[in-house]
Amino acid sequence: MPKIKTNRGAAKRFKRTGSGGFKCGQSHRRHILTKKSTKRKRQLRKAATLHASDVRSAARMMPYS
Repeated sequence: MPKIKTNRGAAKRFKRTGSGGFKCGQSHRRHILTKKSTKRKRQLRKAATLHASDVRSAARMMPYS
């Protein structure tokens, strides 16, 4: 039986946490930053956790993480 390939796009976006969830970067930090407050941009630096309904699909894309 061949090995399952990891989805490389998902591997670059998500990291597995110790408890089995996934952490990911926040959105809305790429452009149009002048109108966003400093507080908002600072809080977007923190990693977010993937929603529980999306964890199963992310786990299927990254079988060896």
